[in-house]
Amino acid sequence: MNDFFRFDTDEERRALLIRARKVALSAIRKYDVEWDNIQFIQLSGDTITYKIETSTDNNYLLRIHSDRLSREEIRSELLLLQALNKSKDLKVPEGMANCDSIYVLDIETETGYRRPYITMMRWIEGEKVVGEFTDSQAYNIGVLMSRLHEAAKDFNPPSDFVRPTWGVESFKREMAKLERYYERFLSEEGWKLYQDAAEKVVSQLTTMYPSEHNYGLIHADLHTGNMVFEDNQPYPIDFGRCGYGYYLYDMAGTILELWPKHRWMLIQGYESIRKLETDYIRDLECFFVMFMIENCCHHSSDPRETTSLIDEQKYAQAYIREYLNGNPFLFEVIEPVNVD
Repeated sequence: MNDFFRFDTDEERRALLIRARKVALSAIRKYDVEWDNIQFIQLSGDTITYKIETSTDNNYLLRIHSDRLSREEIRSELLLLQALNKSKDLKVPEGMANCDSIYVLDIETETGYRRPYITMMRWIEGEKVVGEFTDSQAYNIGVLMSRLHEAAKDFNPPSDFVRPTWGVESFKREMAKLERYYERFLSEEGWKLYQDAAEKVVSQLTTMYPSEHNYGLIHADLHTGNMVFEDNQPYPIDFGRCGYGYYLYDMAGTILELWPKHRWMLIQGYESIRKLETDYIRDLECFFVMFMIENCCHHSSDPRETTSLIDEQKYAQAYIREYLNGNPFLFEVIEPVNVD
């Protein structure tokens, strides 16, 4: 039996998208939704997503999940989202049950392929920011993140709740993947730099101790593409990577894309709700480098990403060198380096 998510070549990718659209159309019929249009959004490593448009004010997000995720993992994500939506200060996507009161469906597909899991979510309205954030937007992202952490802290998961943990072991798995593909965008010197940085990251992680104040359920992927804005307020989307980790790891994934000034604005927004530990900067720099390397690991296997990975190295390796040299860099403009 073949994995439904099989797209090692362009031909397999085209075949997957044809297969997926048929599954999506079959899935929609199982929901009490009067829809007008189905719009493909994207194919990522874990989901194929579609916007389901209606003639009412309510639109929806249909997700086809990869074979790597179990039904229990997907259901656990939906349970967390239900809990977060109970907070008066948050608005996040929420799963919908189908006509048979089922939240995670499996749909018949072509012979020889595993039946994929399907979920339907309520669409979060808003616009993605194009270009740089404003000061107030960066500040409000920090407020949003602190509210997410506070609300998740109050969630009492059931015994069958299953979500990934983001830490030493997950990072080592990502590095093992990168070892197979690094030659596409790194020289041997660059690869050695990454290995040294990974060794330092793991060493720092092993000295950290999780507590109720610094560790819990996190979004784990709150980059600029995973939030929308309405009236200058950010709303988080795509919780597919949510799991257990340090709150600073969550923050690092966001500030990675921000200029130093806006990193500071985000932290100020965060601390308006939840105070960070006095010596947080050293750990945040560790998570910053960890998340940056993981991004490279994630995209390294896709040949279509190679050019952008090469282009990013003059910045990525500049940060890594500062990190290895023990120089503070979060709130400094780091100049790009020459990369062979």
